[in-house]
Formats: sequence, structure tokens, C-alpha cells
Amino acid sequence: MVCPRCILAVEQTLAKLTDQPFKVSLGEVALEKALPEKDLQNFREGLQTLGFELLDDQRQKQIEKIKNLLVTLIQPGELEEHFSLSAYLGKALNKEYTNISRLFSEVEGMTIEQYFILLKMEKVKEWLAYDELTLSEIAWKLGYSSTAHLSAQFKKMTGLTPSHFKKTGNSRRTPLDKIV
Repeated sequence: MVCPRCILAVEQTLAKLTDQPFKVSLGEVALEKALPEKDLQNFREGLQTLGFELLDDQRQKQIEKIKNLLVTLIQPGELEEHFSLSAYLGKALNKEYTNISRLFSEVEGMTIEQYFILLKMEKVKEWLAYDELTLSEIAWKLGYSSTAHLSAQFKKMTGLTPSHFKKTGNSRRTPLDKIV
């Protein structure tokens, strides 16, 4: 779940199954007591019809938490130039970054840094498609040291320069919650 509409959809699905109090936040549902097995299965099926899945595996839950943190970070596009991904995740998860990174790589088959770059490139595509920001503004908002660095990374990841992507009206975008 990466947006308020996703949270609302999960809340509505859960409300059909139980009267007990619950809290839904990005990637998490908190209940006072566990759902009976039949209701849990109905919840799982309801989530699947919405394109979500219920995660039971602790490792997978941790990965989803990492992804949700990064998507939430990228969404407003307010990264500092010398943003430290390792410091941010270590503090947010209260764990050693090396352990977080190792787990992510084992499960996802890519590093957290590679995933973070993919997220940033999708955000760049979004902003280029909307044509509301200059490339310099985009670079600044995503914490790049220069427009040249952003352009080089964009070309490496997409095969197109930002200006070519913008000119062609290329709409090859992936929703942030669908990246890997």
C-alpha cells in the first residue's frame, strides 16, 4: 500500500469482516486480536482482488517496510543533496544498515541503492510527463548534485535522455508500488 486510497481500500475490506477496532497504515494492519481463520482467508482473498497480498513471512514484511519507507520518501521529492540512504533506513528501522541491505539483496536480487535509483527514475519520468518542473528543479528535488548526474543516470536506466523522453511523450512508466 503506498497511498491514502490504498489504505482506504484495505480498511473497507477489513471493515466488512470484523467489528473489532483496527488501524491501517502503509503496509501494516494492526488488530486487537487475530482474525478467525475463515475471516483471515476472506481478507486475503479480498486483498488479492484489489491487487494486494497478505504477507505472513517476517523477511517479506521487513522488505515491504523498507519499500514503503522509500516510496514515502520519494513521493514528495524533497531529498537533500547529500542524503544518506543507509543512515535514513538504519534510523527508521532501528537496525544496522548492513543487515537491512543484506536481507534486501537476498530477497529482491538487487541492492537497496539500485531499488532507490529505480524509484527516483520513475519519479523523474512522472515529473517530465507533467512538464511542470525543469530538469534542474527535478535534480535538486531528488538530491542530485547536478543535472548532468541525473541525466547520465536517467540515460543509463532508461536508454533515453530526459529531453528525448519528454519530447517523445514516452509513457513507459511504472507505478512506484510495482517496481520489483
